[in-house]
Amino acid sequence: MLSALARPAGAALRRSFSTSAQNNAKVAVLGASGGIGQPLSLLLKNSPLVSRLTLYDIAHTPGVAADLSHIETRATVKGYLGPEQLPDCLKGCDVVVIPAGVPRKPGMTRDDLFNTNATIVATLTAACAQHCPDAMICIISNPVNSTIPITAEVFKKHGVYNPNKIFGVTTLDIVRANAFVAELKGLDPARVSVPVIGGHAGKTIIPLISQCTPKVDFPQDQLSTLTGRIQEAGTEVVKAKAGAGSATLSMAYAGARFVFSLVDAMNGKEGVVECSFVKSQETDCPYFSTPLLLGKKGIEKNLGIGKISPFEEKMIAEAIPELKASIKKGEEFVKNMK
Repeated sequence: MLSALARPAGAALRRSFSTSAQNNAKVAVLGASGGIGQPLSLLLKNSPLVSRLTLYDIAHTPGVAADLSHIETRATVKGYLGPEQLPDCLKGCDVVVIPAGVPRKPGMTRDDLFNTNATIVATLTAACAQHCPDAMICIISNPVNSTIPITAEVFKKHGVYNPNKIFGVTTLDIVRANAFVAELKGLDPARVSVPVIGGHAGKTIIPLISQCTPKVDFPQDQLSTLTGRIQEAGTEVVKAKAGAGSATLSMAYAGARFVFSLVDAMNGKEGVVECSFVKSQETDCPYFSTPLLLGKKGIEKNLGIGKISPFEEKMIAEAIPELKASIKKGEEFVKNMK
């Protein structure tokens, strides 16, 4: 039994059952009735780190909240419906997770979601800036490469911007990289850790296989195939679901993993590292995902890119123009908002 108990930090959902000094996180999920929102809310309700769960959406939240409230864990659950109830949902929150928006259909890129989701994210984050300006904001809504700049610009408009507290949740890329590498090498996925940097769409997703722990080696053709699969894994799920949505269950897992890491760090746990798409000086992109040391006030230290291979170097160079364009698109959207 000992080996199961002695697993490293990679297994975040198991880590959520660690006892911590103050298991009193007040967490809001905005978009809680959707494909990601419901399973994400279930995972959060299942965690002893969470003491209060407030669920917001424009439909069905009373039902989702009633259902979850019957689970025998201590988090209190309340549903909030429609814009007039949003302020009450946010008051006193420590962490806000936003999976709201429309999912991809076959043939769509994440950028095709821009017009609908940009407005949704701008509206919801404006409410966060007003009603819980000190909360950690975790954005799942795609395209993350644009919705994080949107969030930052909205917080700036309200005069409450803190770059250490706004996170683009890219964790699913890391989770997928860990799963796919483990599968190819016959390893326990809970023991595999692959940093994934850059952004959260197509070729901006840059898995640093050279930094994988444990160390793994792949011939170049296999490495290229693996990298391509990690980059297009979202599309793999969109195609497999054949019009019935995008990655919701694995995204809910990844979102919960990120929130639990954040809450652990806020509770004073040391050495908590997650990759996330944040304001950054690591490249000449104003936002970039790299491993971050998390702390009580959000980002404690950006750990940067580290030593990388020429193959990875080339991927970064190719990703930067697309990343810059997506970032600019998000910033312009807020500038042009009425």
